[in-house]
Amino acid sequence: MMPRQAYAPTPHSYVPNTTLSATINLDEEVKLAETRAERDLQESLAEIFSIIITLDELEKAFLKDAIPEAEYTEICERSLKQYKSLVADETVAKAFVGLEEFKAEWDLEVPRATERIRVGMPFTAVTTSSGAAPTPATSGNTSGTLILEATQDFITFLDALRLGLLAKDQLHPLLTDVIQSVNKVTDRDFENRGKIVQWLITLNQMKATEELSEDQARELELDINSAYQGFKSTLS
Repeated sequence: MMPRQAYAPTPHSYVPNTTLSATINLDEEVKLAETRAERDLQESLAEIFSIIITLDELEKAFLKDAIPEAEYTEICERSLKQYKSLVADETVAKAFVGLEEFKAEWDLEVPRATERIRVGMPFTAVTTSSGAAPTPATSGNTSGTLILEATQDFITFLDALRLGLLAKDQLHPLLTDVIQSVNKVTDRDFENRGKIVQWLITLNQMKATEELSEDQARELELDINSAYQGFKSTLS
C-alpha cells in the first residue's frame, strides 16, 4: 500500500483575488508615501516629534544644571524657532491639528516641552535672578548701548500699537525684542516686568494672522508702558 502524501492544508474560504493580484508588482519597492508632498509632510511631522522630545530633555537637563545656561538658551531658542516655522505651514498645521492632539496621537508625555512651547521662550528669558546682585546698568559704554537698545525697543513696540498693528506676527517679534534687550541690561525684576512675559505668552497662543481686539490693544499698551516706566526706575 502506497503511503499517503501529506499536503499543507488550504483554507476552504480562500478565494484568489485576481484583480488585486494584477495591480501589485512584487518587484516594486513599497513606499511609505506615494507623492513628494506626502513625503515632505511626513518629514515635517517627524521633525516636530523630534523637536518636542528634544525640548523636554533639554528642560530636564537645565533643571539639573547639566547644561550651561548659554547653551541651553541657544538650543531652546533654535528649537522653538524651528517648531514655529514648521507648524506655520498650512498643510503641516492641518495634519498636526494642535500640540495636545499630536501628543495624544503619539502617546507623548512631555510636560516640560509642553510648557516651553506654550510660553514660546526659553526659561532664561522669562525669569529673573532671585536675590541676585543688581546688574550695573550704568557702568561703561557697553551698558549704555544696551540701555539705549532696550529703550528703543520699548518705543518701537508702543509706536507699533499706536499705528494700529494688532496681528500676532507683527507684535510678537517686537515684544520678544523688548524682553531680550531688557534682560541684557538687568537681571533684576522690576515693576510690571511680568506683564511683558504674560503678553508674550498670550501672543504666542494666537495664530499668526490673528489680531488683538481694540480693548486688548489698549490694555497691552498700558501694561507695556507701565513696564517701561518700571524698567527706567531700575536705571536710577
